[in-house]
Amino acid sequence: MRPHYVTPPHITISITNTCNLQCQWCYGDCSGARTELNTKEWLQFINYLIANNFIQIYFEGGEPFFRADFLYILKNCTPHMMTFVRTNGTLVGDKLAAELKSIGVGRMLVDIMGARAETHDELTGVAGSFEKSCDAVARLASAGIKTDVLVILNRKNAAEIQELIELAHGLGALRLGILRLYPLGRAKRSWGQLALSIEEQQAAVTNLRPPNGFKVMQSWHPNDRNCCWQAAAVNAFGDSVGCMYLREYVNFGNIRTKPLLDTWHDDPLYQALRAGKVEKSCPSCHENDGTHGGCRSTAFAFHGRWDAPDPFCSHLNEGIDLRVLPQRLLQKSG
Repeated sequence: MRPHYVTPPHITISITNTCNLQCQWCYGDCSGARTELNTKEWLQFINYLIANNFIQIYFEGGEPFFRADFLYILKNCTPHMMTFVRTNGTLVGDKLAAELKSIGVGRMLVDIMGARAETHDELTGVAGSFEKSCDAVARLASAGIKTDVLVILNRKNAAEIQELIELAHGLGALRLGILRLYPLGRAKRSWGQLALSIEEQQAAVTNLRPPNGFKVMQSWHPNDRNCCWQAAAVNAFGDSVGCMYLREYVNFGNIRTKPLLDTWHDDPLYQALRAGKVEKSCPSCHENDGTHGGCRSTAFAFHGRWDAPDPFCSHLNEGIDLRVLPQRLLQKSG
């Protein structure tokens, strides 16, 4: 049974919507079109989280280390909360890895989009990024930091997942997280080239052979999480969006003018999403993760209803071809 939280125990922050890569799937569609929170505003918000007993903070981007003040902001978090940082790794040199260890970062997650340079570099749009990302994993692991590799499963890397497991393990990572592709940002415009059917997704992860002690995770059936009940997220511009995968679909208010916990308590849609009341759930997913219908982002993207079933679950898919996006999403992304 899911616990009921008066306040969210952890939060995801997109610290910047800028990046040094040009990834085909970029959910943030990274650009400098809006004014991001400045250093003072982020530090004030961090102090607010600490004062309200948040226990975990997960930073992502864009690319967090592309923002010049990110390490300074991070240093203000590590003594007070468990800290996770998701990065493309290309800016992580020996000095930065040592400093991350010294300030006590909790866990690093490095995106590697394929087991081969040609695959990764094509997807990131920058030649040489594969080597730098791999080097980052090795540096972070050697520094004694718990480090994982993340990959967004798509048509261009589906045949390389076993190789990527072996690569990640060899670099010193502890886990590989295989993530679904979400219809957000640039990914919508690249959907036809990247998306897999539900059968192709399942085939890509069937019979994987991780080394002893190495863990492989995946973000769809039978682990179709509906984690809205515990989720809070703020984008680089200060918008409370509940979850970064909901960033294009909701805005509960901006933390510059409305405290985050006011959005958590007062917004009717936020309350409805956290309630987990859905049309149907998958019994096997529910057994694994308390799914309550799976991810609300993909449910809403494909059905246009917040209480709809998650089509990435094979028991709830109802014949939806995941390789084809609803036209309304494509119109919005134009």
